Amino acid sequence: MAFRFLFPFHALLAAAFVLGAADHANALELKPFKDDLFAYPAALSSDGNGAYTVIDYHEMRDINQRDEVPEKRVHAQYTDTAVRKVQQDLLLKTDAGDVRHIAVGKAQGAAIIVLYLHGQGGSRKQGIDDFTFGGNFNRIKNLMAANGGLYLSPDFTDFGDKGAAQVAALIDHYAEQSPGAKIFVACGSMGGALCWKLAGRKDTGGRINGLLLLGSLWDQSFFTSPAFKRRVPVFFGQGSHDVVFPVANQEAFFRSITAKSKTYPTRFVRFETGTHGTPIRMVDWRGTLNWMLSKTP
Repeated sequence: MAFRFLFPFHALLAAAFVLGAADHANALELKPFKDDLFAYPAALSSDGNGAYTVIDYHEMRDINQRDEVPEKRVHAQYTDTAVRKVQQDLLLKTDAGDVRHIAVGKAQGAAIIVLYLHGQGGSRKQGIDDFTFGGNFNRIKNLMAANGGLYLSPDFTDFGDKGAAQVAALIDHYAEQSPGAKIFVACGSMGGALCWKLAGRKDTGGRINGLLLLGSLWDQSFFTSPAFKRRVPVFFGQGSHDVVFPVANQEAFFRSITAKSKTYPTRFVRFETGTHGTPIRMVDWRGTLNWMLSKTP
């Protein structure tokens, strides 16, 4: 005899709602760290859904008043250097070569992993400097340490395939130590070349959960990448007076993403009058990462 179990349809809907609500409640959301100090200045304009925003940036206020020594040392209230207790300068040996990197936070069992890839002339030390860029690197370090996360700032050989292989090996290593972690890669300036290469690789393109391009470049190959097919969130921060990577080019690339898919998870923040390094100084790490965590594949 065949048995059938009958369950009211409305009860199924209720159960699905409860499960969905539980999943949402369990989604990681970074707790605040000095949010009032790092909040964006006023928006000059923004589209309806916040995908494209123009921020009222002023060098006098956002550098000269924020820094004790302009561009070299931020005022003390913007930082908490106790985070150095969970900071290590490490060396990882990989098939792609040795990868020196600085790690802040949980090396195992992390809930979230954020990497910062420096631009031309930079090093792993740029991404952990507590006092430059308005204290914004100190903020991301503290955000990761306080939220059970891991922050990584590596050296790499170049901005080509070898450099990408080294960063991929670093990601692979720490992903194995934290298999449940969401992984986000932030790329400053020329480091963006590595962001796009990582998006295009089968391993990292299938693993990363978000890309942050900060005063960086564009790459049409993204549209055929595993990351694009997975709808990995992409954030662009760009100064309107960037003479290295013109804002018009990056805006055009951003719009080409939305043209291919109006619902693709991407955001663009334009810092009006900002220059090449402005997005690194001004990006709201917590707001951006929480948005990405809500959209991540």
